[in-house]
Amino acid sequence: MPTVLQQHAQQLQQFLAPHYQGEVEMFASPSDAYRMRSEFRVWHQDGKPHYAVYDTTDGKRQIQLIETWPIVHESIAQVMPRLMAAVTGNDVLTHKWFQVEFLATLSGEMLITLVYHRALDAAWEEAARALEQELNVNIIGRSRKQKIVLSRDYVTEELNVNGQKYRYRQIEGGFTQPNAWVCEKMLAWAVNAAGQNERDLLELYCGNGNFTLPLSRCFRKVLATEISKTSVAAAQWSIEENACNNIAIARLSAEELTEAMSGEREFRRLQEAGIDLKQYDISTVFVDPPRAGIDDDTLKLLQGFERIIYISCNPNTLADNLQILTQTHQVVSAAVFDQFPHTHHVEAGVLLERI
Repeated sequence: MPTVLQQHAQQLQQFLAPHYQGEVEMFASPSDAYRMRSEFRVWHQDGKPHYAVYDTTDGKRQIQLIETWPIVHESIAQVMPRLMAAVTGNDVLTHKWFQVEFLATLSGEMLITLVYHRALDAAWEEAARALEQELNVNIIGRSRKQKIVLSRDYVTEELNVNGQKYRYRQIEGGFTQPNAWVCEKMLAWAVNAAGQNERDLLELYCGNGNFTLPLSRCFRKVLATEISKTSVAAAQWSIEENACNNIAIARLSAEELTEAMSGEREFRRLQEAGIDLKQYDISTVFVDPPRAGIDDDTLKLLQGFERIIYISCNPNTLADNLQILTQTHQVVSAAVFDQFPHTHHVEAGVLLERI
């Protein structure tokens, strides 16, 4: 019987069948302890808080109390019982506490967010600071319209791509890849797909610069876009930290960049960032869009470039987008990444070259 990863590869081959008949590379994940970020309900029972998840095995949504969870990174698994033991019996920290979120890193740093159904006060902050020191982590408190950052609201991650280390700032609440080992494989695949170039790269939806940094080593210059202010700030930190001095970030959506490059609109944000689109000689575009895929106007923009590297978290929208992209390009390689082992979720990558 094929493994889940092999089933995912077969599924991707079916989606790509009208455009590509070659092999699909497979990149596996550790079977357990792979998830770097996770959140749990906090369930109060017998006068004590417990971690909880929803169990829908029988088709009914029921609470299941747990002590740890096999898919979380070992650092999260180790701190979970310590956190619960430290707060049990402390009414200041447990009163109306209903959720906890963990963000771990391969670098060893961790951020824990405690979420409440009440306003947090000075007493909570004092108790949380003591907890932060006891556990040697960064703690954030959240409630409706309230966020208390005790030390900092980010962690610094280190990823290894083809023997090169990159340091990233990961912001609490911002998007990060949940499986660091598979993320490193995705980055290496994208770098290998890009090859070495004397021209420039355009990247849409760059987030905190996850792909941007290693890809910048492959091109003369990189123009990256991202609409989120916090993600742009994190990416700018990472660019400076890693001395990737050939990257410029435009705080524009993909749709806005399409309008700018077509001459339909001018954006002050480009001028403020010192970006002159005429100074770029773009040959390749990298996209890692949200689950909804890419809008039609942006797809038309992509068709103007020689190569497209496309990472997809939704094979259905990838297949839809390929209906347009393969009018001008052909798929020359494909890969599937086991981002979420033992689940139906499929993460894919395709490289297209202009016909």
